[in-house]
Amino acid sequence: MPRVQPGLERLADEFLPWVRDRRVGLVSHPASVTTGLVHAREYLVGLGAKVCALFGPEHGLGGEAQDMETVDASGSEATVRVHSLYGDSFASLSPRREWLEGLDVAVIDLQDVGSRYYTFVWTAVLFARACAEAGLAVLVCDRPNPLGGLVTEGSLQLWSERSFVGLVPTPIRHGLTLAELVRWVAYREGLDNVTVVPMRGWKREMHFEDTGLPWVLPSPNMPTVDTAFVYPGGCLLEGTNLSEGRGTTRPFELVGAPYLPPQALSQALDRHGGGGCVGRPVTFRPMFQKHQGVTCQGVQVHVTDRARFSPVRAYLSMIHEARRHEGFRWRTEPYEFVADRPALDLLLGDPSARLCLETGGSVDDVLNIGRQSLVAWDQLARERWFY
Repeated sequence: MPRVQPGLERLADEFLPWVRDRRVGLVSHPASVTTGLVHAREYLVGLGAKVCALFGPEHGLGGEAQDMETVDASGSEATVRVHSLYGDSFASLSPRREWLEGLDVAVIDLQDVGSRYYTFVWTAVLFARACAEAGLAVLVCDRPNPLGGLVTEGSLQLWSERSFVGLVPTPIRHGLTLAELVRWVAYREGLDNVTVVPMRGWKREMHFEDTGLPWVLPSPNMPTVDTAFVYPGGCLLEGTNLSEGRGTTRPFELVGAPYLPPQALSQALDRHGGGGCVGRPVTFRPMFQKHQGVTCQGVQVHVTDRARFSPVRAYLSMIHEARRHEGFRWRTEPYEFVADRPALDLLLGDPSARLCLETGGSVDDVLNIGRQSLVAWDQLARERWFY
């Protein structure tokens, strides 16, 4: 038996009056399932809810779309309206007022992975804001942070660097569940329409395997819990022309590029990555996205000690090394609806971090930028905790 009961299943007890015989709008994705792998939509119908509208975040309701791929899903299935919360502009990330009309309550059930740049939590925040303006109550069904809830990493982004990979200044690895983060933002902004449906049995020291819950990939490139553990560092590669392993079977664990000499990244990871992992030298050939069809030299990052492993440091050490080689460049194409700055500035949250790398700064120098903001966050962490 699972040790943890997700918030979705708590709807069957004290929260039942919120949904039974009521017109419900549901924000969900493939990982919105019970411990028995029943999807939230069917589960709500089984509780007597009238599911009238479905809302899909980035990657779509079915999770078939790749990152930053426009999802045009507005339409209907018989009596159910279907809406995309990831279109071709920042405005498309929030529901239109008319989409919320006729609903009695909204339910959000999304599996997060504990990293600021994973966009589902910000979809939930934008949805809650729109519902507050429409006078609609929101139930946020909580799920585990796969990385646990005690470790944080990476400074908070500056207000000037807010985007869909961080709407509110938050550490890269924030140590919160999705519902904790949404509740904290709601408190900050005076939104009184958000109610958390908590898990039962979750403890902050748990990693996902400790919960006994089934892992369902919440997005196309998050196939395993191992992926989630490297993701706080691996997503930084999106700000570069290094392949983050998209187009392979081990996204974010595989790192490399055609212009790198053999062993370069493995040696950098050994020297400056902070330990808790092994960078096994590999060659790989992405089948889509960066370096499609071209053989890359790089590493597969194997986490050997989660307690020691610092993903942000580990992946910064590889970016630091890659910069030394001809062929490297930053991503300057539009990133998550922002076109006026390099993507790495949004991901690290401070342009001075990129400038530090460009002027020869060490990994430690980069990590020291904004470190005090993380210290301040940690000092007030318990105020954000629900568990």
